[in-house]
Formats: sequence, C-alpha cells, structure tokens
Amino acid sequence: MASYKQLTAQLEKLHKEVAVAREKEIAQAIADIKEKIAEYDLTAEELGFTSASPKPRRKAASTSVAKYRNPKTGETWSGRGRSPTWLAGKNRERFLIEG
Repeated sequence: MASYKQLTAQLEKLHKEVAVAREKEIAQAIADIKEKIAEYDLTAEELGFTSASPKPRRKAASTSVAKYRNPKTGETWSGRGRSPTWLAGKNRERFLIEG
C-alpha cells in the first residue's frame, strides 16, 4: 500500500493534469463556439445573452423641496413624514415658503 506522502504527491499530479486537460478542452470549446457564431452570423441576443425587455430600473430617490421654514432657526420641512415640533399645533400657512 502507498504511503500518505506518495498518495498526496499523486493527487497533486492528478490535479495538475486535470487543470491542463480542462484548459485545453475549454480552448477547443471556445474555438468551436466562435466558429459556429461566425458561420451562422449569430448575435448575443439570439444566444440569450441579452434580455428582450430590459429590467425596470429603480427610480432615483428624489430630494423633496422644502415647503415650510422655521423663521427662528431656518430649519425646513418638506411636508412629508412626521411634522417637526416647531410646527406642531400651529397654523402651517404662516411657515409656508413662497416660491
């Protein structure tokens, strides 16, 4: 029976042989594919590499425009989300930004 060192050496040799064989076969496969693509004048879309309908893109988050301003501090609020404490219980029209 072979020793552990001998078996690991054989294994390393086999891994190298596998890598070399794989590289050769991949190179041959790529050459064959390129030949067929040229022969039949195929496009990436025909091969399924691009989708017919592009994925919908997410809209960019838009910055909201300030609608209200605190005259004392200059702090602003867009009118979205929770209202700030400086505006709570007060007439909002007094704080509207004209424009």
